[in-house]
Amino acid sequence: MNSMPEGLRPPAEQHAFHTARLAAWMENYVEGFSGPIDVRQFVGGQSNPTFLVQSANHRYVLRRKPPGRLLPSAHAVDREFRVIVALAETQVPVAKAYALCTDPTVIGSAFYMMDYVEGRLFWDAALPEVAGTDRRAIYQEMTRVIAALHTVDYAAVGLAEYGKPGHYIERQVTRWSQQYRASETETIDAMERLIEWLPKHISAGEETSIVHGDFRLDNAIFHPHESRILAVLDWELSTLGHPLVDLAYLCMRYHLSAERFKGLGGLDPAALLIPSEAECVDDYCRRRGRAPVAPQDWTYYLAFNMFRLTGILQGVLARAIQGNASSATALEVGRRARPLAEQAWALVQRSLYA
Repeated sequence: MNSMPEGLRPPAEQHAFHTARLAAWMENYVEGFSGPIDVRQFVGGQSNPTFLVQSANHRYVLRRKPPGRLLPSAHAVDREFRVIVALAETQVPVAKAYALCTDPTVIGSAFYMMDYVEGRLFWDAALPEVAGTDRRAIYQEMTRVIAALHTVDYAAVGLAEYGKPGHYIERQVTRWSQQYRASETETIDAMERLIEWLPKHISAGEETSIVHGDFRLDNAIFHPHESRILAVLDWELSTLGHPLVDLAYLCMRYHLSAERFKGLGGLDPAALLIPSEAECVDDYCRRRGRAPVAPQDWTYYLAFNMFRLTGILQGVLARAIQGNASSATALEVGRRARPLAEQAWALVQRSLYA
């Protein structure tokens, strides 16, 4: 067994559970398992608490719903489990999933188990720890995988009812407006303007594919030595939706600041030997054999994703204030909601008066 991965801590008090009950459950539902186990919590993550479960000869990852009062439809670990199982035989790399538990008497909330995948996780979009010649390959791999995801025949893999085809953006604007209201802690003028503007300017183009919803660099585990993704993580927001919205979420990295979000905003991708936003979009369109994206549509998709991320951050902030967040840095992260909403509205205004 390799050394213990970095970024682990003893389970937080509000997320702790009886490991003996978990081990007993694993004996019945996890193929090849034998105890005893040691449990550590991953430091990262703002939504579903995630744990490394180590037995004598194997490592597993446990993803659970957080305890306490939750927003409707949030923290859907059952959906994560379902999509990971469905994608197992496709060109989309995912960890092996073992079982889903919806019995709260085991650890206190629903959870699922999957394999721990050994590899590299990158937190900074500038990839300072990677040789410049390899950065382009890593970004091209991200584009390859998201294009592969959007190419999957969702009905053929058993996900025909994983979401509702069509009107995805309309439903998402409504949902995240409601989620934002449910966790609102202060008035953000830019968010009020986005909530009013977004429903009135939805593009007429309808497309449907499986979308990840949170596909970004730090939700992909790369091979230890190759520019190849071994597993895409964190499928909580996945559904059937508009593929270009999913792509725009990935490309938000070009707009999010390096200081607040470890993005590429304010940096020169060419100097870093990283593909530009336009190159990323062109590469995606080539891989999928589709027409270029209209500039006004692209601006809308970017602004919508910033709006949605603001809603997510607002939820993180609300949980931090309640003392129920999965990360010790949740309060700091949640306070990024206001500047992000302001950036989104500024993007809209620039497009209106361009």
